[in-house]
Amino acid sequence: MSYAETVALGTIAGLTIFLGLPIARLRVLSVKHLAFLNAFAIGVLFFLFVDIIHHAAEPVEAAIKAGGTAQLWPLLAALILGFLVGLLSLVYYGRRALASGVHAPQQLAMLIATGLGLHNFSEGLAIGASAQKGEIALAFTLVVGFGLHNFTEAFGIAGPLAGQRTSWGLLLSAGLLAGGPNLLGTAIGYGFSSDPVSVLFLALAGGALVFVIGELFATGRKLTEPIWNGWGIGLGFLAGILTDLILVAAGG
Repeated sequence: MSYAETVALGTIAGLTIFLGLPIARLRVLSVKHLAFLNAFAIGVLFFLFVDIIHHAAEPVEAAIKAGGTAQLWPLLAALILGFLVGLLSLVYYGRRALASGVHAPQQLAMLIATGLGLHNFSEGLAIGASAQKGEIALAFTLVVGFGLHNFTEAFGIAGPLAGQRTSWGLLLSAGLLAGGPNLLGTAIGYGFSSDPVSVLFLALAGGALVFVIGELFATGRKLTEPIWNGWGIGLGFLAGILTDLILVAAGG
């Protein structure tokens, strides 16, 4: 598969996030529906966090089992540093951006888009690396699977915006911030494959998601709809599992 074809596929996988973003424009919603969408976003992002940390830890675990400290320490450093930077950078930025409470839903949505962008960069690395190695079937499978994931990830951005006055410009910016890194990751992944770099970006995404999940939980508590929160989190998590199982069933 050529470089141009690979990048095009990575772009398609990333931009499927735009298919789910228009739900943020729905303004005729009750409090319970807002609570459900917010909680659904938590469920999807929580699944992504579990999945991301699992994949980030795999190379570290393999290095431990192999007994090679020369390989272990760079991977472990990438895991720890990436997680802390991903979490604390948004903690400090969020403290400033959300302190006033003005346009907090829009700012929270952009923070979520940032975390998803880091995650999608790592997905792009996987697409590019598989195509470069000649694993065409795997590359196509990853594109389909990650495309489905990105569609559900859109609800993480749309959740805080539901019921707000949301412009198409904001959705465009959030979508590009979240889905665009897939293109960048694909382009880089086609050129080289590095376990420490992959672990670093997965850990960055995991740390970022911890922050945004916490912010969404705070929003959910303010809506005071525990039943709808529970159903939303459960169904969101199951939606994440379902799209992952589709990817596995297809051979990815």
